[in-house]
Amino acid sequence: MLPVIRNSRRSIFDDFFDPDFIGVPVSKQFATPAVNILENDKQYDIQVAAPGMTKDDFQISINENNELVINLEKKTKEEKKDENKNTWLRREFSYASYSQSFILPDDVQEDKIAAKMENGVLAITLPKKAVEDVKPATRQIQIL
Repeated sequence: MLPVIRNSRRSIFDDFFDPDFIGVPVSKQFATPAVNILENDKQYDIQVAAPGMTKDDFQISINENNELVINLEKKTKEEKKDENKNTWLRREFSYASYSQSFILPDDVQEDKIAAKMENGVLAITLPKKAVEDVKPATRQIQIL
């Protein structure tokens, strides 16, 4: 009987389907959403790319340092099969958690900040305070 010789070299498919392919387990990998910030005369707009996320995955607040804080936490199932009994060979697009802070400019109306989730983009609108044309008050200074 001849001995069975096995090829000890790994194929590209072995690497491709190995969950630790890039050296970090997929469950520990972290992806940061892309952020756009726009400004016009009336407002600032922050856009966060978040495909596959829902509004329930986000929490937006203003902290004690006058920063707008965006938190994202997406719960992922650790099991290897999905609800249709399919087996995941590789699963990369999952955000474990994400948090980013933005210092609010002085001209933002904090009580008017609004957010909506649409087509995989979280859009946050920060309206600016109205600029009033106020003439400086003139007064006489008494010399003592």
